[in-house]
Amino acid sequence: MPASATPDAPHSSGVEQHATGAGAAGSERIVRPRWRARLVRGFVAVVLVGHAVLLVRGYADPHKFFAFQPFNESSTWRADIVRVTADGRRVPIEEPWPGGYDWDELVRWGVLERPGTMRHAYSGLGTSLDFLDDALDWVADHTPEDDETLYLEATTEAYRNTRGPEVRVYRSELREEAR
Repeated sequence: MPASATPDAPHSSGVEQHATGAGAAGSERIVRPRWRARLVRGFVAVVLVGHAVLLVRGYADPHKFFAFQPFNESSTWRADIVRVTADGRRVPIEEPWPGGYDWDELVRWGVLERPGTMRHAYSGLGTSLDFLDDALDWVADHTPEDDETLYLEATTEAYRNTRGPEVRVYRSELREEAR
C-alpha cells in the first residue's frame, strides 16, 4: 500500500485512497473523495429535472416533442384556402394562379395536399394546423410571379377526437408583391 493511502489520510485530496479492514480479511476497498459523490448526485438531479421540464413543456408545444402519448388522436380536419387579392376578391386555391402556381406542387407533402378534403390528423390536430399555418407563410413568400395575392387565408374545420367542429382562421403574412 502506498504511504499516502493510509486509512487516516484526509478525504480532501483528489487521489483515490485504499482502506483496509472493511471487507474480508486482507481485502482493500477504494475510498473516493466526498466531492465526487456530490458531483454525481448533482448530475443525476440535473438530468432528472431536465427530463421533467421537457415532458411538461412537451404538452404545451403543438408538436409535442418529448411528450409521451400512448395513443394517437382521433382528430380530423379540413381547410378552405383562398387567395385574398388587393381588390378584396377571395379566390379559392383550386382556381388558376398568376404565374401558374398550384398549392399541391408548392407544399409537396401529403398531409397538406388537397386541404379541402376531410383528413385524419396523423400527428395530432395542433401539429397539423401548425404546419398548415407555416405552409401559408411559406407559399406566400415563394410565389414571386403572383402579383395579385395580398395574403392567403385558411378557414379550418376540425374535430378533436370526434368532438367539434372547431373553426379557426389562419392568415399568411402580407405579401409585398401585391401592394
